[in-house]
Amino acid sequence: MGPGEVEESTYARAGGRLPGDPVPDPGLGDEPAPARPRRLTPGASARALPALLVAGGVLYGLLTPREFTAVPFFTAAPLIAAPLSSLRTTVLTGVAAVVAMYAVRARSGDHPAVGIVTDVVTVASVALLAVAINRVVRIGDRRLASAREIAEAAQRAVLPQPAARIGGFEIAACYEAARQDAFIGGDLYAVQDSPHGVRLIVGDVRGKGMGAVAAVAVVIGAFREAAEQEATLEEVAQRLERALAREGTRRDGIDAFEGFTTAVLAELPHGDGTVRILTRGHPPPLLLYADGTLRTLTAPEPALPLGMGDLGTWPDEAMEERFPDGATLLLYTDGLSEARDANGRFYDPERRLAGRVFPGPAALVGALAGEVRRHSGGMTDDMALLAVRHP
Repeated sequence: MGPGEVEESTYARAGGRLPGDPVPDPGLGDEPAPARPRRLTPGASARALPALLVAGGVLYGLLTPREFTAVPFFTAAPLIAAPLSSLRTTVLTGVAAVVAMYAVRARSGDHPAVGIVTDVVTVASVALLAVAINRVVRIGDRRLASAREIAEAAQRAVLPQPAARIGGFEIAACYEAARQDAFIGGDLYAVQDSPHGVRLIVGDVRGKGMGAVAAVAVVIGAFREAAEQEATLEEVAQRLERALAREGTRRDGIDAFEGFTTAVLAELPHGDGTVRILTRGHPPPLLLYADGTLRTLTAPEPALPLGMGDLGTWPDEAMEERFPDGATLLLYTDGLSEARDANGRFYDPERRLAGRVFPGPAALVGALAGEVRRHSGGMTDDMALLAVRHP
């Protein structure tokens, strides 16, 4: 997410590879996932257009009857150069247009002086306007770059990239915002090593914009503290519930009454080969075994999302499953499972991943990110992916 690019979405680095870079997928042969499209920048042809317009104006003025004017060519040249080129190039283009205009109109002495002066003044005025436009555009570019740097810093603070290995497990994460000019939205993930094992969360905050980002910060902050202090996942979930209840009292509008966060929490105890899952109204995690077998870890009892405790009390109950060597746990948000193609068909991660084997978590999240983009033709919702493999 370099400051000079308008793309969006944000990728999280995992294992030294950027999800979306070509990643061999053993389940699909050796065909790499295509790289994410980059912003189109003005090429050599676009930058050469002002010079071509000046040259075209000269030819037009020399080859047509004297009653015809080449003013449109010479005024268009600096205006096109203004947003595409530097201040120096814009000034030089304007000077060249004024000189060429004068040369074409004064090539013979049978033109009224007032006509020559009028055309030259017209081109010079437009050239000065182009210089002003260039300065406005450059100031806007600098402000945009500054805003993007701030957005990147906010993303790193709120959603820091987890280390490639935590507590003996291999970790990879990927985040993509639905808006191309956004770095972070309402989806979240976090990984925390604790005395009770490696604990993870993936969630989706209701709503969009800065209100959702604020709720993301609250959930992640509360999770990191609770993951260290609470003995069970159930107690972690209750801490998050209380944190969101406190946040709700500070929010205005509909979010004060209808704010909630779907989430799935996981715990990987050190050394016992199990995983504990607690789901709060969130898509169930997937467990991919080393031989390509896939299991959906559906909660035995449905539970309300976090922040909806006022509607009822359902006791949290974590489920426990074996997590053998070579298996990979995938936690994701509905930006993956609800991505639609042009015909309205959802992307089905269970069907797409069944029978496939990946060399590591980074390859898995990279392949998924590329497939979702191809399936939907672009992100329509935020998407967070978190994969953990038992080495």
